Amino acid sequence: MEYTLVRTNKKTISVTVKDGQVVVRAPMRLSEEKIAAFLSKHRRWISRRIAEQRAAVKPEFTDGSVVFLFGNNFTVATGRAGIKDGTLFLPQENREEALISLLKRLTRERMTHLTDEIAKKHGFRFSGITITSARTRWGSCNARGRISYTFRTAFLPDALAVYLAVHELCHTRHLDHSAAFWRDVEKLLPDYSLRRKALKQYLWAMKCL
Repeated sequence: MEYTLVRTNKKTISVTVKDGQVVVRAPMRLSEEKIAAFLSKHRRWISRRIAEQRAAVKPEFTDGSVVFLFGNNFTVATGRAGIKDGTLFLPQENREEALISLLKRLTRERMTHLTDEIAKKHGFRFSGITITSARTRWGSCNARGRISYTFRTAFLPDALAVYLAVHELCHTRHLDHSAAFWRDVEKLLPDYSLRRKALKQYLWAMKCL
């Protein structure tokens, strides 16, 4: 694992990840072996933070660019709009328009599947799903039990897409953010607060496209 080592006068060792780069701050005389052991102990957390931060970078849609969509990386190439074998094909003309249309279709498939799967497993009922171009909210649920998701959820990893589905399904029982609502969310996702916080890293998606 590549990292930048900063020696300090402090007695403790710490690690931070910023912009996908790992920085270790360690006491002046701490051996490299102990630093390596520390990094090994926290490797899973470090890897997760690196992946989250790299995924949260606003994408470009030029040929050769790598775009994170629906939990996977895709390389952009010119062609009829679609996704196949790790490649995101987009036409040369009206590329952005074609991309939005594609993401709306694929987001409907993804979020319908997730929402339906969770609803059946936990006894929720909803009347249908709408995909929007909303820029101010990831999802919503009306009094009739119809759930809406912005197509921008396409840029979210699976764990956050699941959180959104759980969040909106719980609104079919509670149309507010009462304590009872959050208790229901927590029953399904004990780590919901971490996922909710992670959503903030993807606010750029609201202005993307």
